[in-house]
Parts: sequence; structure tokens; C-alpha cells
Amino acid sequence: MKATRITRRSFLKLCAAASAGLAFRPFYPGAGDYSNDALGRVTIYSVSVYAEPNDKSRIICQRYRDEILNLYYEVISKDGPSYNPRWYRVWQGYVHSAYIERVWNRPNPILDKAPDHPLLGEITVPYSQTQRQILKGRWEPEYRLYYGSTHWVVGLDPGPDGSPWYRVRDELLAVEYNLPAPHVRLVPASELTPLSPDVPPYKKRIEVALDTQTLTAYEYDTVVLNTKISSGIPNQGPRTAIPTQTPTGTFHIENKMPSKHMGDGNLTSDLQAYELPGVPWTSFFEPKTGVAFHGTYWHDNFGIMMSHGCVNMRTAEAKWIFRWSTPVPDPSATHTIGYGTLVIVH
Repeated sequence: MKATRITRRSFLKLCAAASAGLAFRPFYPGAGDYSNDALGRVTIYSVSVYAEPNDKSRIICQRYRDEILNLYYEVISKDGPSYNPRWYRVWQGYVHSAYIERVWNRPNPILDKAPDHPLLGEITVPYSQTQRQILKGRWEPEYRLYYGSTHWVVGLDPGPDGSPWYRVRDELLAVEYNLPAPHVRLVPASELTPLSPDVPPYKKRIEVALDTQTLTAYEYDTVVLNTKISSGIPNQGPRTAIPTQTPTGTFHIENKMPSKHMGDGNLTSDLQAYELPGVPWTSFFEPKTGVAFHGTYWHDNFGIMMSHGCVNMRTAEAKWIFRWSTPVPDPSATHTIGYGTLVIVH
């Protein structure tokens, strides 16, 4: 799509509108006056609200995908489940945390001109509905981008509401679409500097234990990270299908992508389709089937198998692995390839 030119005068008008609050309104339906410290997004078709924090109690109602819930407080339930006994008190009852993403609504300052090279951006609102300009004045919805996902910002245009919208490029499909600029935090290169650079690369290793669903990172023989993960669910489809169980063996991180579109590769706005644009902090260690460590914005159910083969991690911990391991990522590159940190899966 040809970029729309913005004169300095028109751009200043757009920024003035944004400062007045136009572009800072969350771009999702049903937005209210939420507390930024207590929000949760429903990540699947529906979740049940129970009378008590256990799944044997009475179901009060259902809450549906992308509804934004006020989370009053957290409960560690004696009734489990054992691998994840965390529940949230919400309006009318309790929801289990498995499919509730903790989110915030944090608008960001806007660039004063279009970037001259791609910049990595992170979504900082519960979700942002993208639009793609098909013809002049005609826009259609594309992907919905979620809190914590990362995307490459390549332009700045007036959006369908007249306010400044960033244009992002999908690295898998090589298409571009727009979203409100305040919804994106541009990630500075300083956030991607290497961690523990004084430790020789061959003295770092990552071990994944599938039986306990844990990941442990070592410097020499000292544990520097130990956390729960979600590995791949064993194959349940035809034998010819791509394996969905995380492979065991000895590997090395070979490719890093700060933003990766995973899924079937269809340009669609269908919320039920298997499309995960902007998977953050992806570190591939098994190239044959594309198995990687990466951040996860579609569930919070670590400690049990959940994935299509990759090692799902909390987004902050996946970013830590991305920075701590080798190869050292280039902050401005879509790929960083090299023979990196040892990975042992057992």
C-alpha cells in the first residue's frame, strides 16, 4: 500500500487531537473506567464465573473472549487445580486464571514523524483492532493485536478516525496494517542489551524438564532462573501431521526473532482462527519443526502442557531468555542467526 503523505501542519493537528484525548481512548468495545492495576482479558471463547474459587461450585454466568474484567483480588484456592490454584475474584464470583491475561491500559507518546527504519513496538492496551486501507477512505478490519505482543512499526498515517495511527508490517505475510499510535510502546535498544555478558557463552545452558513442566537456566552450575512453562501437547491428530509434542534431546538456540507471526498464515479477522501475530521474544532451538521459547499472551496456565510444540513462557521471562542467551540479538533485525546457548530437553 502506498504511504499517505502527512504535511507538518496536518500532523500537528493530529497530535493536538491526540493530546486532547481522541487517540488515547482504548480501541476496543465496552471500554470503561477500569483500574489499570486490576484488569484481565478473557483469552478463549468463554470462561465460567463460579460462586466459589473451585470448579465444583455453582456456575453463575459466562464471560466471553476479549471481555475486559475488573480483577478485585487474587485467591490461591485449596481446591486447586494443583498445578495452578490461582483464581480471581470478579463481579458476581470467581474465574480461574488459566485463560485470563493480566493487562493494563497504558497510552504512549507518539513519534513526531514516520520512522526511517522499522522500529520494534509493544502493545500496551488490552487489545487493539487493526485496520487496513483498501482504497482511499475505505478501511477494513484485520488482526486484533493483544497486550504484550510485539510488532514492527514502519510508518505513521492518519487513521480512519483522523488521528495518528502507526503502520506495522507483518513479518510472515509481508502485509501492512494500521493501529492507533498511542497503543504502541516503542522498545528502546537499551532494553535488549545482553544479560550476564561477562559469563562465557559455553558456560550458560537451559534445561527443560517435561515431566515437571519447568525451565532452569544455569550460569556455570548456578541456577539463575527457574520457572514453570507449558510445553507441547502430544499429537492427537494423524501421524502425518507436524509433531505437537516438544522434542527431547540436546539443541542450541539458532535463531531469534523479537516478533514472530505464528499460525496458519491467513490474513483474517476471525477471532477463532489459529493466528498469533506478534508472538514476542522468540528464540528458536529446533529448526526442523520451528520449536522455540517465546512469550505467551493467550493463556496463563503454566505448569501443564498447552502448546503446539513450543515452550510457552511468561512474556517477561521469555524476554529475559532472549537477552540472556546467545546469539546476541540485533535490536533492529527481524532475525538474528547463530550457534547459540545449549538447550537440553528431557
